[in-house]
Amino acid sequence: MEDEHQLPTLASLGIDTLPAVSPADAARRWFSSFSTAVSAADVDAIGETFVEDSFWVDNLALTWDFRSFRGRATIKRLLDARLRDTKFTALGLLEGAHAGPELVREYPDLAFLRVCFTFTTSLGAGKGLCHLVPFPDGGWKAYTISTLLESLDGYPEQIGPHRKANAEHGTWLEQRRQEVECVNNSPTVLIVGAGHTGLMTAARMKYLGLNVLVIERNARVGDNWRNRYKFLCIHSTTYFNELAYLPFPSTWPTYCPAPKMGDWLEGYSDFLELNVWTSCEIVSTKWIEDRKSWTIEVRRAGDLRTLSVKHLVFATGLTGPPNLPEIPGRERFRGTVVHSADFSEPKDYEYRSRKAVVVGACLSGHDIAQDFYDNGIDVTMWQRSATIMLSHGPGDETLGALHLGFHIADRPTDFADILHWSLPPQMRFRMQQRNTRKYAETTDKELIAKLESVGFKTWLGPHDAGFGPLIVTPRGGGHYIDTGTSQYIIDGRIKVKNGSSIEQYTPTGVKFSDGTEIEADIVVFATGFKDPREEMWRTVDPEISSKVDRIWGVNGEGYMPSAWRPSGHEGLWFGIGQSKLDMV
Repeated sequence: MEDEHQLPTLASLGIDTLPAVSPADAARRWFSSFSTAVSAADVDAIGETFVEDSFWVDNLALTWDFRSFRGRATIKRLLDARLRDTKFTALGLLEGAHAGPELVREYPDLAFLRVCFTFTTSLGAGKGLCHLVPFPDGGWKAYTISTLLESLDGYPEQIGPHRKANAEHGTWLEQRRQEVECVNNSPTVLIVGAGHTGLMTAARMKYLGLNVLVIERNARVGDNWRNRYKFLCIHSTTYFNELAYLPFPSTWPTYCPAPKMGDWLEGYSDFLELNVWTSCEIVSTKWIEDRKSWTIEVRRAGDLRTLSVKHLVFATGLTGPPNLPEIPGRERFRGTVVHSADFSEPKDYEYRSRKAVVVGACLSGHDIAQDFYDNGIDVTMWQRSATIMLSHGPGDETLGALHLGFHIADRPTDFADILHWSLPPQMRFRMQQRNTRKYAETTDKELIAKLESVGFKTWLGPHDAGFGPLIVTPRGGGHYIDTGTSQYIIDGRIKVKNGSSIEQYTPTGVKFSDGTEIEADIVVFATGFKDPREEMWRTVDPEISSKVDRIWGVNGEGYMPSAWRPSGHEGLWFGIGQSKLDMV
């Protein structure tokens, strides 16, 4: 994402010192000009409220897509094409505890005035969020604006005053049984995967009035977490993992143990009355063009069932199956070889020499290496490439909100989502650069120096922008947020091997390209996962799957090509990571 774009510093705007400003007064003046121009559908006048190198981020409101338009001329073309057709109007300035005008001074050379507003379109209602920048004459203009559709006319969420009002005396259990079993009809939407994304997508759709079925390969909802290695606490914070409609209790730990999260997902499914079939997987799919629907055969606990659905959503995770590298000599090795996805805990394996090798030096690699050491196993971590290191605090802020003047823990989750997704990818990238360099030079300076001194290789990510740019690539990470394992490495309790590659297995361990050998009873590969389209490739005709765009990587506007967007084939969707549907 490295390009010529630079953040609008005060110096670049011709301002030596920012004068005292009333955020409310400045916001009202700008918003009056903007809203008047919008009401008149005067595109030229709207353009005058923006700086030249500005951004309009649209989340479903004007384009029914996730788009980012850069430059005043491009924004004007967007508005010429869509402003009248969408009936974008009824703007209202928000002034309140969380959404009120706010002056953001994250860095002394930057100043943003954050302004939030409401709007309506021909389809529904939403929120807008702007970041204004100052000018020497005392005025402010928009550097970014985002428009986010939050509700659809005619399809109110069945919450609050729209919740189900009838009393179900003695009928609820049977009605739920029929609904779950799809007794009277097939669902409109079939979601594959009952993890965070699958369940939250199902919940949003259900309470918009859609008939949704989720199928899950595991025996219980939540087994995707329960079946991971027992040492695992989820690496992202509680604030980042909250689900729609049912927030975590205020007592919930910042880093949730994996089995606890599994139990929460199971309860979430039950409490929100989601229709889920466990021990279930797709046997075959067929797209019926004249009906614009799928005929899907599924096997559920041994029984076959045929469904006819309009939409097929793969919510099978950020990644595909485990990536287990093929290394010569596996048949000679007398120990155990396992991927981190299938690893349980050290006591479940047999040992002769009480030695282990962990391949990979990111999140799972650190966890499993510490688990081995804590259980009396001599462990060596093979670091294949440099790791992006963050301590606990910077890691939380980077995951939570990109640290643009607010902390995700300080805001309601729904509003924090709006703040997060309001930033254009180019701005997020530049802020990530600044924050990554800042933490490396301050909070994490000592940690990084100590790790480097014992031979553990670190870096600041692509273009010094941390792990953000890697999250949307096939690698999917390449970082570690330190929750304690770094000290094990610094102290030498976890040994580190790097600078060479594994050449082959030996009967008693692994041999490296530099000629050294490490004895091991078990080799655990924390080497990531394959393409998230693997499940789709396995179940959909090649003629259809060949049309599906890649998921990882970014397009010209900085977004993932087919996650939460048209995939390349009608009625086929991918839900990857935190759901954008959580904002609609």
